[in-house]
Amino acid sequence: MVAKDERQLVETALFSAGRAISVNEIKNITGLSEKKILKAIEDLIEEYNKNEKRAIEIVKAGRKYAMQLKTNYVEHARTIAKPEIPTDVLKTLALIAYHQPIKQSNLRRMLGQKIYEHVDTLVEKKLVSSKKHGTTEILTTSSFFPEYFGIDKTNPDEIKKFLANKIGLKEKE
Repeated sequence: MVAKDERQLVETALFSAGRAISVNEIKNITGLSEKKILKAIEDLIEEYNKNEKRAIEIVKAGRKYAMQLKTNYVEHARTIAKPEIPTDVLKTLALIAYHQPIKQSNLRRMLGQKIYEHVDTLVEKKLVSSKKHGTTEILTTSSFFPEYFGIDKTNPDEIKKFLANKIGLKEKE
C-alpha cells in the first residue's frame, strides 16, 4: 500500500483536474514516481468501489484516469451544477458533432451569426477543431470532445446518438 499522504496527493490531483489526466500529468503535479501513482490509483479505485454508497468513482479513460460522478447520480447533479458551457453554445457543439465535418458557413445558415462567437469559445475550450477551407472553416470535434463528455466510445454513430439524445434531435436529421 502507498503511504496515505501520497494517495491523498493523487486523489487531490484527480479531483482538482476536473477531467481525465495522465499518469505523467499526475507525476508533474505531485512529484511522485509512476509506480507510486499507479499503486495509489489502484488503492483509491478499490477504496471507492468498496463503498457502494459513494456517488463518486475513479475510472480509467484510455491511458488517463478521472474522478467522476457515478452514472446514476449525473442527472441529480445537473439540477444543481451550473453548466460550464451555455445551452446555446452546447447546441452549436452538438450540431458540429452531429454533422461533422461541417462547413462553418453551413452552420451559420442553420443558427445565424452567433455561431462565430460560439465556435471561438468551443475552439478555446479545445472541444472543436477548425481548419481553413477556402473562405470558410471546416469544423470537427476534437479528440478531447469524447473525454470531456465522458463518452467512452469514439464511434461517430455512438457520438451522434448521444448528442441527438442530449439536444432532442431525431437521429436521421
